[in-house]
Amino acid sequence: MSNGKVEANFDGLVGPTHNYSGLSPGNLAATSHAMQPSNPRAAALLGLAKMKALADLGFVQGVLPPQERPDVPALRRLGFAGSDGAVVAKAGKDAPHLLSACSSAAAMWVANAATVSPAADTEDGRVHFTPANLASSFHRTLEASTTARVLRTIFADTAHFAHHPALPTAPQCGDEGAANHTRLGSDYGEPGVELFVFGRDGFDASRPAPHRYPARQTLAASEAIARLHGLAPARCVFAQQNPEAIDAGVFHNDVIAVGNRNVLFFHEQAFLDGARTIAALRRALGAVQLHAIMVPASKVSLAEAVATYLFNSQLLSRADGKMLLVAPAECRTRPRVGAYLDELTASGGPIAEVLTFDLKQSMQNGGGPACLRLRVVLDPAARAAVLPGVWIAAALHAQLVAWVERHYRDRLLPADLADPGLLDESRTALDRLTQLLQLGSLYPFQREPGTVE
Repeated sequence: MSNGKVEANFDGLVGPTHNYSGLSPGNLAATSHAMQPSNPRAAALLGLAKMKALADLGFVQGVLPPQERPDVPALRRLGFAGSDGAVVAKAGKDAPHLLSACSSAAAMWVANAATVSPAADTEDGRVHFTPANLASSFHRTLEASTTARVLRTIFADTAHFAHHPALPTAPQCGDEGAANHTRLGSDYGEPGVELFVFGRDGFDASRPAPHRYPARQTLAASEAIARLHGLAPARCVFAQQNPEAIDAGVFHNDVIAVGNRNVLFFHEQAFLDGARTIAALRRALGAVQLHAIMVPASKVSLAEAVATYLFNSQLLSRADGKMLLVAPAECRTRPRVGAYLDELTASGGPIAEVLTFDLKQSMQNGGGPACLRLRVVLDPAARAAVLPGVWIAAALHAQLVAWVERHYRDRLLPADLADPGLLDESRTALDRLTQLLQLGSLYPFQREPGTVE
């Protein structure tokens, strides 16, 4: 790529408390599987298998650690006292809904972790990170401080990386991270155009809005991030998500659209005004030809798109210049979606190959391949400055597989979250993980003595 820059994908590692509590209205997969047993071990191994497969294909692949759950400090702020184990047990007995929220492993979907702008786009020539405040969901607002600490640990060199605090945690500033942000352009080393997709204004209630499910991302948040990152206004496009799509279960834009370099792959009903959005992107891109691949509802319905997560796929650049679509296995089980993919790859267009992965545990909780990754464009010097222990290679993959098999349960019900032993198991696992990834004392329990019963 230009100037040796590559787009690295950092996947979130599924945490030991992966469970189906159905905490997110509008996420149909999550709510439809609520209270069913989950398999944290299988979830983590499936995610690791995807990371390893893409690394073996030559893509630059890293891993981000899970957050500690249950979040005992949050439970203490909610009035539960005693030893850490007693806090968990009391919350499970008196307020299981709060314990479920504080035990959510949703941070594995690191597309929601932050918005990232490449150095080629920013005023100071550094990669910029803003952790998402995730203000629309209580269980996800708990993530921002740890996300910031993780990113500052892995991308620590201030000569290459700039970190901003999360936006104020208020409804007007609701920010869902890269799930509503797409960077388009030519080569990764050249200045690009950043597409911010919002569901509501934040301050102007006169805009069209969904009626059934909440619109999570605000225009005010997207504009603030563009300012923080030092992006040129002429190279930013702000587009509103189609309220009908949100009400159909498209809670983030990455459930209905995915982009890479000069390709935007999206559903006909993705945007409130699709024609205007594409026209604005073409103007901002200038001489760069945009390949806008719109999938008509007549070929893939909105319901099929949500059920299969066709657009929650990774779009990756191969060495030959063509693109690979990394899609959920469910896309091949729906005849119309599978037929569309065959038509797509046979068309001679930029997307030449489809590779599917079994991510059933994640999919049942509402996240596909694109949810699991955070994209970071790096030049050779910035890549060398990344904490070295997080890059996926054969040796680390084998170590992480062994770690999961040793520490993770293969069956978990929401009621099991009240077991203080799960907290102990999780902390033991995370303590070992920080050694494997060379993260240091990342978690509060590693720095502040606590007791577990």
